[in-house]
Amino acid sequence: MKILYAIQGTGNGHLSRARDIIPILQKKGEVDLLVSGIQADVSLGYPVKYTYKGLSFIFGKSGGVNLWQTIKKCNFRRLRKEIYSVPIENYDLIINDFEPISAWACFLKGKKCISLSHQSAVIAKGAPKPAKKDFMGHLILKYYAPVTASYGFHFHSFGENIFTPVIRDQIRNMRIKNEPYYTVYLPSYSDKHLCKILAKVPNVKWEVFSKHNKNPFHFNNVHIRPVNNEDFIKSLVSSKGVLCGAGFETPAEALFLGKKLMVIPMKGQYEQQCNASALQAMGVRVASTLKKKSIAKIKNWIDSEELIKVNYPNQTNAILEKLIEAHAPKNSVAFHEENLHFEFKTA
Repeated sequence: MKILYAIQGTGNGHLSRARDIIPILQKKGEVDLLVSGIQADVSLGYPVKYTYKGLSFIFGKSGGVNLWQTIKKCNFRRLRKEIYSVPIENYDLIINDFEPISAWACFLKGKKCISLSHQSAVIAKGAPKPAKKDFMGHLILKYYAPVTASYGFHFHSFGENIFTPVIRDQIRNMRIKNEPYYTVYLPSYSDKHLCKILAKVPNVKWEVFSKHNKNPFHFNNVHIRPVNNEDFIKSLVSSKGVLCGAGFETPAEALFLGKKLMVIPMKGQYEQQCNASALQAMGVRVASTLKKKSIAKIKNWIDSEELIKVNYPNQTNAILEKLIEAHAPKNSVAFHEENLHFEFKTA
């Protein structure tokens, strides 16, 4: 069985999750990888057959998406060319993690495309939503990467085919510590702004991982470090708490590790607003923005000792088994015995 696994390359979470999914898929069939997007800071760690610029949302420095840079870098002629260049007809199964190029290629050619993503859970019926409705945000999540069937991940399982997060083995196997510092990842804010606000919370050591600076530096009690996957994981598992955006993977990993957690959703980013609503319902502290008025809320969080308990079992293999059983063509069956792979197809 030939599988195309298409991964969103904007942000780090999709690629981090894919690292654990890929080796399982490789036991199910012959896997080719497709990645589109230009905003990730981590490498996939596996050879990628198809790489596209795709359609990326560009992080700003004031707490939201930089719409001008997003539009500026969006070349619709190139996008159309990329969509029509994907040879999806060569694959028995297309699995998609919120990746638009392969999704639209499937849509235009009438090919089935199966979503395996957090975004499909965010828009699912019964998923937590913010009080303020965002019709346009919902449409973007729904049609950015259109699919024919969905399997989703969320902070808790609330329906059929909605599962708890994939916690990568790299995190599961780490020795957890509780050192006197806080890990920070807020890529939509500038280093200058982060230093200005966090320095006003004294007697706290902040380890900030930055998308905007390649060289580490200190400002009072704030240590700015460039984003590096290994360094970030070490900081995360040994920290006392985590202050981050309301994405999915980092908050999920912080909860799994038993860390104090506070999130600040990106402005104008509907997915993060939904995530913030889900986390707040679980008891996680949420700040609407990172400004002077947020300092008191951050101090209160620092002084608290509340921890949110979660149960995130390792069920990745079972999820993929269910997906493949339901959607793999019946005339394409893969058999595996240890490291041997035999594939039989009927005529």
